[in-house]
Amino acid sequence: MAKKGLFDLHEMKRAGEKIAWLTAYDYPTASFEEAAGVDMILVGDSLGMCVYGYPGTVPVTMDQCIVHSEAVRRGAPATFVVGDMPLGSYQPSDEEAVRCAIRFLKEANVDCIKLEGGVRTLSRVRAILDAGVAVCGHIGLTPQSSGQLGGHKAQGRTAEQAMLVVQDALAVQEAGAHMILLEAIPPEVGEYIARTLAIPVLSIGAGPGCDGQLLIVSDLIGQFQAFTPKFVKRYCDVATMVTDAMKCYCDDVRGGAFPEEGHCYRMLEGEEEKFRALVRAKR
Repeated sequence: MAKKGLFDLHEMKRAGEKIAWLTAYDYPTASFEEAAGVDMILVGDSLGMCVYGYPGTVPVTMDQCIVHSEAVRRGAPATFVVGDMPLGSYQPSDEEAVRCAIRFLKEANVDCIKLEGGVRTLSRVRAILDAGVAVCGHIGLTPQSSGQLGGHKAQGRTAEQAMLVVQDALAVQEAGAHMILLEAIPPEVGEYIARTLAIPVLSIGAGPGCDGQLLIVSDLIGQFQAFTPKFVKRYCDVATMVTDAMKCYCDDVRGGAFPEEGHCYRMLEGEEEKFRALVRAKR
């Protein structure tokens, strides 16, 4: 399947075709996702929790995001890849935002970057776009600034809050962003924004009325066990499968059932007797 570009993603919105988006943080997972036919891959700062075991996304660094994005690009060379701007990579200034966004392109060959925030980040969006880097916005629940939102809570659940989310979405589009991600907002608000905006509107917990969906791959496959957000659908339970396999391995090793003959490298014909003769000669 040919790699999709921004034009293709916008055409999918116009045609009413849903966009399937997943996160990936490593080469094998990215290769699986490309084989499965996903439209986009996000190397999210969620790698902080899913890979490093951090309590949240705040500790994630640009260097970590670059390394994981490089691995994902190698695993999925024919898939549209979005690199996630971690906390501290764009907040200090427009100049720092541009520098970090360009790092993503030069060092990891991503197709687009994502950054959180609506009205408050418009100068960053414009500066990155002016530097020639495609941008995906991210509004609603923004984990990097969740402390200001009262924690990891759904946003836009009152009429007044919903209008603030809508204002953020319109502002991000007006700034020139190529697409936008809505996180943890009511489906009626997500559907309204998707109908109102001309750019693709993606959902992670924003309902089925958006132009596409994003899930954290570690949630989808049941690998991340710390907690499961309400919007997650688990498609398999890798954690149980892998743990059971490891238990069987431990039992086999302790019981002498592994390794078997088929797992061993025997000496070449006639070499065992020579080896034993050499051992005897050393005594």
